[in-house]
Amino acid sequence: MKPDAAAMFDSHCHLQMQAFSGDLPTVLERARQDALEGAVVIGMDPPSSRQAIDLANRHEGVYATVGVHPHDASRLDADALQALREMAREPGVVAIGETGLDFYRNLSPAAAQQRAFREQLALADEVGLPVVIHSRQANEDTFAILREWATSKPRNGPLGVLHCFAGDARLAEQYAHLGFMLSFAGNVTYPNARRLQAVAAGVPLESLLVETDCPFLPPQSHRGRRCEPVHLRETIEFIATLRSVDAKAIATATTANARRLYRLEGKTGRS
Repeated sequence: MKPDAAAMFDSHCHLQMQAFSGDLPTVLERARQDALEGAVVIGMDPPSSRQAIDLANRHEGVYATVGVHPHDASRLDADALQALREMAREPGVVAIGETGLDFYRNLSPAAAQQRAFREQLALADEVGLPVVIHSRQANEDTFAILREWATSKPRNGPLGVLHCFAGDARLAEQYAHLGFMLSFAGNVTYPNARRLQAVAAGVPLESLLVETDCPFLPPQSHRGRRCEPVHLRETIEFIATLRSVDAKAIATATTANARRLYRLEGKTGRS
């Protein structure tokens, strides 16, 4: 481990993907040497959710979510929903998702996306877990559904996270007020990401998370290559510069925030 390196937590990654099939132990060890404390592997459909759970069972400090991505929303039938329900109760599962809306690619019809989104929010209530939200070119619709859900009953603790947040400062403020966290990935380091950088600079510290979304969205110095958890350090340092604070402060706060969101106090991977 690097001397004096503050622990960091990758709140959203896809380590079960083929890109890591040949060297995952090495990838994890490289990140641990740079003080990675934990990582949440995100389910995108029932098979990838099962793979995420399997990784959580095998690797200390690794956790899983179960969910159906909006791209596959039209495939969320009763059987798939039941599979998510059963997996959600397994050890190491810390959230439902990623779910939400994606009107950029529209790989599932909008109505199917909205139905699957609401069903997974209901499942999160049923099993008592937070949610991981994907929203792309769907800010208004995503916020409307989440506001209705968030205000429907009393809540204790963070409700979920808007992963790879891409909205403006006003939307970020609204989500933070509702009880959601906002997560930023390596794309915040890109030279043309000025609006996103302004948002990352102003998000309340208690609502801030960081992620790699690996193998996607490597930070600027690794663009064109596979992203992996060790690259989280560059994103943390960049956000610290935006906020004019020490990188240790961002690493410490985002690690604590991830543990609070995913209710990890007293837990470790392979629990």
